[in-house]
Amino acid sequence: MVDFTLSEEQQMLQELAREFAMENVRPMAEHWDENSEFPMEAIEAAHELGLMNLHIPEAYGGMGMGTLDEVVVQEEFAWGDPGFATASYSNGLTAAPIITGGTEEQKSKYLGRLTEAPRIAAYAVTEPGAGSDVASIQSTAVKDGDHYVLNGSKMWITGAGKADWFFVLAYTDKSAGYKGMSAFIVESAWDGVSLGKKETNMGQRASDTRSVNFEDVQVPVDNLVGGVEGKGWFNAMTAFDLSRPNVAAHATGISRAAFEYALQYADERETFGKKLHQHQAIQFMLADMKTKIEASRALTWKSAWEADNGIRNTESAAHAKRFAADMAMEVTTDAVQVFGGYGYSEEYPVARLMRAAKVMQIYEGSSQVQRMIIGREMTRNL
Repeated sequence: MVDFTLSEEQQMLQELAREFAMENVRPMAEHWDENSEFPMEAIEAAHELGLMNLHIPEAYGGMGMGTLDEVVVQEEFAWGDPGFATASYSNGLTAAPIITGGTEEQKSKYLGRLTEAPRIAAYAVTEPGAGSDVASIQSTAVKDGDHYVLNGSKMWITGAGKADWFFVLAYTDKSAGYKGMSAFIVESAWDGVSLGKKETNMGQRASDTRSVNFEDVQVPVDNLVGGVEGKGWFNAMTAFDLSRPNVAAHATGISRAAFEYALQYADERETFGKKLHQHQAIQFMLADMKTKIEASRALTWKSAWEADNGIRNTESAAHAKRFAADMAMEVTTDAVQVFGGYGYSEEYPVARLMRAAKVMQIYEGSSQVQRMIIGREMTRNL
């Protein structure tokens, strides 16, 4: 049986997240964007309400919820403000490889840090010369007694300036290719860890994005994720199957917000003696926007449901992330078009949403990379 009905608990969670976004996120969205301000106060409020770290097991202080529960919340957060959604979800991506591949001691210590207080963790994989091509990273970790010496630079790291700790991917054996990558938990306060300037991004300026440099950082062997070398690639990639449904939910929330603004404006504005939405050209545009949102959500929920039911969701997560991201760009562009000249003005929210939508096609695997994943999955057994 196929059932698209949320449970009573999920409906309550959705309502709580929507109310939070309306009261704590939307009123601040323009301010955060204009001032490139990290929304720490709102993140603290979300943590207090139990809307953060939903996927972390109860044993480590988390809510122990599923991926579908999480995407329901994340759509509302992005509806409120995409920058807030990205900033607050940094923990989601970063904790995932620790949940799936960390030792019991690592889970207790580092997941516990995220749940006991409103702290941020950051996923540090991308490098200046290695984005979608993760195998091209240059960071290295050389074992020296009871620690590893970590050297390298990471780029475009979300939440870096606020991070308590990082999930870091580095080569322990370059000759082994991707099987020679290992993952480490690196605390931001350790000697040799330094940050670059906060990047001035096109959109989602509430998210603190910057480079992170590691110079002869001594990482205890206990912080080798899973306690085994050569598992870093698998740690990192497994996390994406859990995070991409949530990024797709972000894209869906962006689309929904842009559509709602456009629909409201089309009802308020009159041209040639009738409301804007009464013109077939505009009505068809709005109808297409709504279809794209519905399809994005359906793909997102399917990929989340598969994750929660132990079904390998690599392909469905790629479908959801690729489609929802591309549709967010299309829907926000159309929303600007509906607003006309006003849409091109930064005084109206659709311009901010259009700027925010673009990165959805780039981070956590670009739309082109998602197509590669889909192609690989659908030809796997040929």
